[in-house]
Amino acid sequence: MTNSHLQSEASEANIIYTNANQLQLLGKATMEGSFFHRIDTVRYKDLPKSVKKLYAHSSGLAIAFKTNSTVIKARWTIPNKRQNTNMTPIMQKGLDLYIKKEGEWQYAGVGIPQGIHSTSTLAENMDTSEKDCILYLPLYDEITHLEIGVSSDAYLKKTKNPFKGKIIVYGSSITQGASASRPGLAYPSQLSRSSGYQFINMGLSGNGKMESSVAKMLAEIKNVDAFILDCIPNPTADEIRDRTIPFVKTIREKYPDIPVIFIQSVFREKGNVNKTVRHRVNEQNKAIEEQIEKLHKLGYKNLYLIKENHFLGTDHEGTVDGVHPNDLGFKRMVKEIQPVITNILHI
Repeated sequence: MTNSHLQSEASEANIIYTNANQLQLLGKATMEGSFFHRIDTVRYKDLPKSVKKLYAHSSGLAIAFKTNSTVIKARWTIPNKRQNTNMTPIMQKGLDLYIKKEGEWQYAGVGIPQGIHSTSTLAENMDTSEKDCILYLPLYDEITHLEIGVSSDAYLKKTKNPFKGKIIVYGSSITQGASASRPGLAYPSQLSRSSGYQFINMGLSGNGKMESSVAKMLAEIKNVDAFILDCIPNPTADEIRDRTIPFVKTIREKYPDIPVIFIQSVFREKGNVNKTVRHRVNEQNKAIEEQIEKLHKLGYKNLYLIKENHFLGTDHEGTVDGVHPNDLGFKRMVKEIQPVITNILHI
């Protein structure tokens, strides 16, 4: 047995683990169903199979807690080892720790996945002051078990949700978080930390297509303050024309007055050289603009459209693969859309 292995065993002996389901869960649309699923995937039987599978992913979910420990560790389990080529393992299957310092949420460490079962030190050699912590869960996989570990001579406390309200963000893979480098950099999570309001990540990779069953599910979420619909990259222009008005009508039946904000599709960097891609995105954005105008003429109020305005910049360096934003792209996107959103919502 190596010295490093002995040291690891010794350090683990001084750690006490707490099941995450005893702590404060953030970012969940409905509290029913499996703890780490974004919605109750059993309840909504009419949802497309692919949508149910994606809502089992823990995108945007986080655990909030307080501790005075000098070290924070985690043990977690995921269903499989499959890795997407345009995503980092930390983003897809790992953890991302933030600690509040001087009034701001700051990056503190990551949980590096090792396979189906992982144990990782998130932060160590810290002082013994009380720390407010948020631990973001994987963006593109399901968590089946999670424990958070602290020193045996320290405490770990459940804390209140640090964010106010409930703003639902329904959208595509970009909403879900592809391709940030780590979970806390998905743009709904960035908006939460910078605004103090809770933005719920309801992104569906490739499947944010405004089906009627999804509209009904979203409308049934309780206590929603606003809907942000960033789904335009997924449906075709014809699907946008066919589905937008019924989708909004369904939401308005349950929420007649709250803001509903559509966001046009980001300009896909592939379209800089690929005329077909450029034409498709232009048609999608044209279609949603037409539908918003129709909805306004039909008398729908408090309905907004954020138009694409170089969300990812103009130097063509804002994506991983010509489609999905990298960290630079997400930072630029937040800079563009946050002032508009906060102005509409008065936050």
